[in-house]
Amino acid sequence: MTDVDAGSGDRMALAVLAQYRMATTEQMHLILNPQVRIEQTRRRLAKLRAEGLVDRITLPQRGRLRGWFPTQYGVQVACEWPELRGRRPSKTVSDRTAVRLQVGHALTVTETGLAFLQDARRRGELCRPLDWIPEVYHPIGNGEAVIPDALLYYRRGRDGGEGAMLRAFVEVDRATMGPERLAAKLTAYARLYDYVPAPAPGRRHRQAGQDPVREEWRRHYPLFPRLLFVLDGTGPAGIETRIRALRAAAADPALAAFLRNVPVLVAPLVEVLQGGPAEPVWHPVRDPGSTVSWSHSPGLDTPRAAPAHRGAAAAHHPDHRPDHSWSERWAAS
Repeated sequence: MTDVDAGSGDRMALAVLAQYRMATTEQMHLILNPQVRIEQTRRRLAKLRAEGLVDRITLPQRGRLRGWFPTQYGVQVACEWPELRGRRPSKTVSDRTAVRLQVGHALTVTETGLAFLQDARRRGELCRPLDWIPEVYHPIGNGEAVIPDALLYYRRGRDGGEGAMLRAFVEVDRATMGPERLAAKLTAYARLYDYVPAPAPGRRHRQAGQDPVREEWRRHYPLFPRLLFVLDGTGPAGIETRIRALRAAAADPALAAFLRNVPVLVAPLVEVLQGGPAEPVWHPVRDPGSTVSWSHSPGLDTPRAAPAHRGAAAAHHPDHRPDHSWSERWAAS
């Protein structure tokens, strides 16, 4: 059975890379099998590379850190499997130049997903590696679409016991766009919440007995996923500015129905990584003076008062800043 287990591990490694787009060796190790020695992960990735299924780039300067991504052949193979069927990564996912140019954002998205995965393991809850799905396309009409950085599936409660299924759209912001453009994403998600596709030509009049036309998202989700903004690439002052921009956007009366029904939360990535995403480090955009867990349900959970200087204490804590040196090294090159 050893060869069978090895084949299963190879398959999961390729599936994760095809779905996540990119990961470092350490991230792959923590996603796949943190109980074993990291050398086993290195050998597995080297084997997949020798078979032409994955490739790597080396991040410059200190450490010679490697970022792994699927080849075009690897994507073709993985997308035939039932667990990835219907997923069609962009054509640039296997392009070495495109991979190099987007490495900072891609690895930060992977790091965010890993935080939820590790938190679920610690808590005995259910979130498997393939429950983090980057770049799911959601049309909103007129040829436009909402494409979150990731869609998260997560089951609260002990595995095998009672629990609740949660879903979240996750937007990872590395301060590469202005605060106003970040806040404009609220309007895009509100459009998705309200979007009803136009009837097909020749079917503009509903016949008796037909189900009423409903919002497009209801075809995929029983409830609209909560919206999580994860902020990185800036200090406490920049975080505060971006939270204020989201709060200002949330004051638009046109968004009232959306925000009444969908939790929208924002948190600095450094705090998410330090304590875990289940900790009360998330600021509701309608009540940024409080902090809650990402799974907070308005009316059921009690929010906490936010620190007087949001993020400042953590920023000066010696353990606050996670190892984002791979991102900084690449940006500095």
